Amino acid sequence: MNGNLLTGVGYFLRGFSMIFQPGLRRFVVVPLTANIVLFSLMGWALYEVIVDFYDAALLTVPEWLQFLSWIITPLLWMIGGLISGYASTLAVLMLTSPFHSLLAEKVEEWVTGEPLPALEGLGATLLQVPRAFFREIRKLLYYLPMALAVLILTIIPGLNALAPLAWFLLGAWMMSLQFIDYPMDNHQLPFREVPEACAARRLSTISFGGTIAVLSGIPFLNLIVIPAAVIGATLLWCEELRALR
Repeated sequence: MNGNLLTGVGYFLRGFSMIFQPGLRRFVVVPLTANIVLFSLMGWALYEVIVDFYDAALLTVPEWLQFLSWIITPLLWMIGGLISGYASTLAVLMLTSPFHSLLAEKVEEWVTGEPLPALEGLGATLLQVPRAFFREIRKLLYYLPMALAVLILTIIPGLNALAPLAWFLLGAWMMSLQFIDYPMDNHQLPFREVPEACAARRLSTISFGGTIAVLSGIPFLNLIVIPAAVIGATLLWCEELRALR
């Protein structure tokens, strides 16, 4: 069986409902606080970059074309907003990955009643930052060839009509891998097994990742989406994927 679309959405909604559940709340507060701080710092830094770029871009526009600034201005800010949003999300996921792994560990223990042989405590968690960082780099290297293929599709006349769907499906697939990797990494499973596990329940994982992809594009809501996605991914791992590994 390949799962189904409704259960994938259901895992995220269940994760969302469990964010502040007693027993899990303290493991949500730390990564959530880190998310807010990092998003704020990244947003401020990228805002400064966008402002400088905007000023420089307007200086290159001839005076007789200044009337086009009403088109250029929203376009630059829209592109800058998208870039800053993706960059901030990537940075947050890479830097707070150990906290998400700890949250996934506690959720699995809560669901299964079985303790995991994992490091506990804030100090031990912080020591996992370098390892988690390189694991995130591994995901990025997995993503880039597929993104390049979709980019090529985007510039091919006729086929480029399929590009929006292709980008969405790629984003949904990567979001599912991103978060399901946390509980699988807690079991010391290599990243190469994560796509294999997700492919075994492709419909469930695609719909789960698609839900995250849509909601993560909404400002401020994306702060809560991350811990909800970690919890939902752990539920998906426990109920559908763990028995397959």
